[in-house]
Amino acid sequence: MKVILLKDVEKIGKKYEVKTVKAGYARNFLIPQGLARIADEKTLAWVEKQRELAEKKAEEELEKVGSLASEMDELEVEIPVKLGEKEQLFEKVTAPKIAARLKELGYEIKKNQIELPQEITELGEFEVKIKFEHNLETQIKVIVVEEK
Repeated sequence: MKVILLKDVEKIGKKYEVKTVKAGYARNFLIPQGLARIADEKTLAWVEKQRELAEKKAEEELEKVGSLASEMDELEVEIPVKLGEKEQLFEKVTAPKIAARLKELGYEIKKNQIELPQEITELGEFEVKIKFEHNLETQIKVIVVEEK
């Protein structure tokens, strides 16, 4: 039986692909779970339209992410922290702290997008990599300074 996948299905295929599966598997699992539809002329035309919409959306998203990445390239972010008597930091600078600071500056970056090899435990300048969707990435400079 030919079906059109409505979602990615492990070991079967990706969204909007036309696949041949056993009729029982399609009727008893894929279709009731909302994972597939029977492939006929009407649904094939529908899936073609959905593919075009998905491609257009992906292109727009890539353009948006690309402009954000180029805008953030070589950005310098200052993070003030409290210091102890011997100039040691009271708190480490972590990915969530960097993400919060970027949000204050108007950039919507999630903490899991920030590639920090290890937490920052001293004053200074540090190169931090930001990873975006579509395999885009950029470098920013995090400057840890004393809070006044």
